[in-house]
Amino acid sequence: MLTFAAVTGFLGAGKTTTLAALARRWEDQGRRVAIITNDQGTDLVDTQVAGPAATGIGEVTGGCFCCRFDDLLDVMNAVVEQAKPDTVLAEAVGSCTDLQATVVRPMKQLHGDRFRVAPLVTVLDPFRYAEIRRSVALSDSESDLAYLFRQQLVEADVIAVNKSDLLESKEELRNELTKLYPGKPIVFYSARTGEGLDELINQLAGTSDSAIDLDVDYDRYANAEAQLAWLNQSFQLRMPAGFGSADWADAVLRDLSGRAEKGGWTIGHVKVSVTAGDAFSKLSLISADDKPEVDARAARTHSEVAATALVNARVACEPAELDAAVAAAVASADATFSTSANLIRESYAFKPGYPRPIHRMPATAG
Repeated sequence: MLTFAAVTGFLGAGKTTTLAALARRWEDQGRRVAIITNDQGTDLVDTQVAGPAATGIGEVTGGCFCCRFDDLLDVMNAVVEQAKPDTVLAEAVGSCTDLQATVVRPMKQLHGDRFRVAPLVTVLDPFRYAEIRRSVALSDSESDLAYLFRQQLVEADVIAVNKSDLLESKEELRNELTKLYPGKPIVFYSARTGEGLDELINQLAGTSDSAIDLDVDYDRYANAEAQLAWLNQSFQLRMPAGFGSADWADAVLRDLSGRAEKGGWTIGHVKVSVTAGDAFSKLSLISADDKPEVDARAARTHSEVAATALVNARVACEPAELDAAVAAAVASADATFSTSANLIRESYAFKPGYPRPIHRMPATAG
């Protein structure tokens, strides 16, 4: 029987890196893994990152899994037919919640004859968590984004704390999470180093039997998503000889970081990838206060090269502001490195619509 495992968690938590690490570990053990990515738009950096780690890859675009449940099934069927995996890892949109009722239980109830449905994993970035906790304490109220973040933890079968290799101490956070979310396994791991990954794999060996009926205020949920402008753009990038594509991506992200800080915008995440043949660079930014993280760095070019660059940005600002900021950041990077980035097709930032799940099954139906 096929295993289906849904993974959720807020933007920038490291879900894609986690799924790629899980896939590589399982593939090394002789298993066959497919990864399904998910986004409100198209041209996904995540699909580029996850694809090489797995036997099969697919993506559901134009909405979250809950609102595109039939699309999820269609993509899974196609990937299963083509790649013949024994495990399907599904990465939900980072601004999505209520997955127990809208994805996990429908998968069990309607398709349990085909899939063993694994526990729902919520990936947690401990630094984002600390930032949100501080903002709530300072304002003495919970923003809609913080509400959404908390709901993802409330509905988790397993809370997976990523980036544990960057933590000075785990025990204080473990104790806090255990107190706030009693009864849930808390797994500390690093998707980058592999530390603790076996414990997460052990948790995924179980079966989801959650009795949680999440009491979601869909108006607050929709408002939280609507605070973020979403932009996916693809560029044809001409790079001169001796150029490092990661430097261009870094310049774009640093420029955007400065504009976000000046505008007081919260960054959900911004990801930039550059692909030229087999050469691949990918950098990401999850806070205006932080520097870009290098996930993959290609070697410098020996001659002039044509590449494809993708920019995926989720920023709490108006769509027109994000359009202008990305255009200015790309132009600035081009001026700095004598590169030339031209949009492959016109695309503009937008805000997600009101979430309208295809199914919403209570725990009693599971």
